[in-house]
Formats: sequence, structure tokens, C-alpha cells
Amino acid sequence: MDKVFVQGMKFYGYHGAFKEENELGQRFYCDVIMEMDSETPGRSDDLDDTVNYAQVYETAKEVLEGEPVKLVETLTHRTAVLILERFELVKAVTIKVTKPDPPIPGHYDGVAVEIRRERGFEKQ
Repeated sequence: MDKVFVQGMKFYGYHGAFKEENELGQRFYCDVIMEMDSETPGRSDDLDDTVNYAQVYETAKEVLEGEPVKLVETLTHRTAVLILERFELVKAVTIKVTKPDPPIPGHYDGVAVEIRRERGFEKQ
């Protein structure tokens, strides 16, 4: 399978296990890797033959700026499910959601959850 990357998407959401996170909000980053056959769009040069990256962005935005949840794992899972549901060409997807400023002590580049899901999993 070929891989298509949509990386470094930035969002502002109200997710987190602490009340302050739900009230103040914070930044979230999202990277998406879609596994698909890109031979047809590679030959045709036609957007209708592939996945529209702007629509992938809007799908991630819907989750990451949408209904507040407690866990980064939930954001990652929901994003994977929606991408597999909406983009028929995608056979598997890897999603990484990063929370760069979690409210925990220490100096680091944040916390992240990365998952990979294959077509069919979202119906289970």
C-alpha cells in the first residue's frame, strides 16, 4: 500500500480530564497517514480519484474542535473511525494526536497517542 500523509494539523479544543482544560481549552496537533492505492490518481492527475486533503483536515477538525472528551485516546480513536467511514479509498489509517501542553509537571514536548486501524474495524 502507498501512504498519504497529512501532517501538523493544528486545532484548539476543550478536551481533558481536568475542569480547567474544559473551560480554558488548549492546542492539539494531529498527523494522519492513510494507506491506499495511489496508482489511479497518480496516472489520472484527477482529484476525484483520490482523497481530498482538505476534507481530511475538516474531518480531523470536527473531532478535535468538537464535543469535549477526557482522553487523547478518545480523540485519536474517533478520528480514525471517521476517516475510515468517509474515505472509501483508505484501507488503513494511522492517527497521532499530540497534546503539547498537558497540565502535568515537567518540561517536555507534550504527550501523544498514535493508533493504526484497518478498514472493517470501525464496524465492530
